[in-house]
Amino acid sequence: MEPIISFKNFGFKYTVQKEPTLYDIDLDIYPGQKVLIAGPSGCGKSTLVSCLNGLAPFSYDGEYTGSLTIGGKEARDSDIFTRSKVIGTVLQDSDAQFVGLTVAEDIAFALENDEVPVDEMKQRVDTSARLVDVQGHLSHAPHELSGGQKQRVSLAGVLVDDVDVLLFDEPLANLDPAAGEAAIELIDRIAKEQNKTVIIIEHRLEDVLHCHMDRVVLMEEGRILADTTPEELLCGRLLQTTGIREPLYITALKYAGVAVDPSMRPAHIETLALSDADKEKVRAWFETAPKTEKAEPAEPLLEVKDLTFRYANGFEALKDISLTLRKGEMTAIAGRNGAGKSTLCKLVCGFEHQQEGSIFLKGIDTADLSIKERAEHVGYVMQNPNQMISKVFIKDEVGLGLVLRERPQEEVDAAVDAALATCSLSPFVEWPVSALSYGQKKRVTIASILSLKPDMILLDEPTAGQDFRRYTEIMEFLEELNRSGVTVVLITHDMHLMLEYCDRSLVFSEGRLLADDSPAAVLSDPALIEKASLKKTSLYTLAGLCGIDDAKAFTERFIRCDRKARRGL
Repeated sequence: MEPIISFKNFGFKYTVQKEPTLYDIDLDIYPGQKVLIAGPSGCGKSTLVSCLNGLAPFSYDGEYTGSLTIGGKEARDSDIFTRSKVIGTVLQDSDAQFVGLTVAEDIAFALENDEVPVDEMKQRVDTSARLVDVQGHLSHAPHELSGGQKQRVSLAGVLVDDVDVLLFDEPLANLDPAAGEAAIELIDRIAKEQNKTVIIIEHRLEDVLHCHMDRVVLMEEGRILADTTPEELLCGRLLQTTGIREPLYITALKYAGVAVDPSMRPAHIETLALSDADKEKVRAWFETAPKTEKAEPAEPLLEVKDLTFRYANGFEALKDISLTLRKGEMTAIAGRNGAGKSTLCKLVCGFEHQQEGSIFLKGIDTADLSIKERAEHVGYVMQNPNQMISKVFIKDEVGLGLVLRERPQEEVDAAVDAALATCSLSPFVEWPVSALSYGQKKRVTIASILSLKPDMILLDEPTAGQDFRRYTEIMEFLEELNRSGVTVVLITHDMHLMLEYCDRSLVFSEGRLLADDSPAAVLSDPALIEKASLKKTSLYTLAGLCGIDDAKAFTERFIRCDRKARRGL
């Protein structure tokens, strides 16, 4: 069989850079294969994608060496339009891909460009919409949809052109856990039913491996480090050395002294084959692992009482919410897209005003405080970095809040340098923001809030789009900030983050607060998981597999052990 995509001694260098981004790439991908491309930020994954779909060099100036063939034809002899007939790309940021006023118009965009007759166009749009289950939303505007629905529309927009290769750039970055699981299942189903070749770029290895992948291509510093099966990769040490997070159940097995090998089929927790001796090791580890100790509650910092909020169109986003956030806590707010998580933060910051109920900050009713006055104590990092950035250069953006507060220039410079270093952005201090990737822009917005040193920081999906190394750097800094007394609140879809770093979880669904408990308790409650569109962790499944009835206690002891391991204790 001939490969549908073939890189031979391939390299690529952007015009604006001195050194190449890709070196000596040799990679063959065959029709019908499902391939995951993983690696730390800056390793060249995105450039490889751009070379495949033609954005490089047609939109991003540069030149490549060696050979790239797509469908047996040399890529340098085809334009970006021709490339799009073979490879369909679904971007990480779905909003950046929409061009139509309605879902139907957006799906039909490629057909309109090809001057397909209207009757045929309607039929093909309907077929593509049904494939991804958005046929009931064809008259809706794309921005009215949830994150998972937006991604399905983007997928329908490339399927309508009957491409051979589906290319997904971090498809899970902005989805809640249940939607992310559904997205991977949808991609798997489409690949099988339509016999498509699938290439996925993603940091979240365990979530992608929810469905079978034929190969994992691991990259580092512009080169291919490994091209192997998921089983072989999980049993080696390359994930640790490259800073890619391994599945939680693999880490738990290692803590228990279980030697993981390919014969155990470790790529999926559902197929994991453990011997009786291995199960006994896990049970013995569980019995001897230290139990979690309860800390005494600190004094209240933020109190929400009987809060209800309705948007101008009448949609009730929050209904009778009461909760207390205490000084020095690190709390996760979880739930499906549209559950009311971001709305709550906007009310706390004063961007919106509730119709009923009260919010107290340090005992003061915030109804009497302006946005600026609230910002002296509460910093908010929004999910979409493009909605926060207003300056051309990075250093100006990070220092803007201090400049507006008329702080001395020496203080501004020192705070900017410290925040940039924390977010691994120091090398880019003189860069324009427009030259950064989506993930790097995210770090700029976090740095701009960190420079202000607030009492409480609210972060909406702070680690979305970040590799595990960057994720860990940001979270360890937030932990350090938290230990110094700053209250940290994380709106997150990442169940791993919630387990690893937070001691408390607030779970929302349809504008109501469903639960206020420990992350381990939340993720050990199947009914709550289903109602809030969360995702059962692999630790829950592993506990059951090893005959441990108390999945909550098993998860709590894993978290305690993992935190000690991360801190080198």
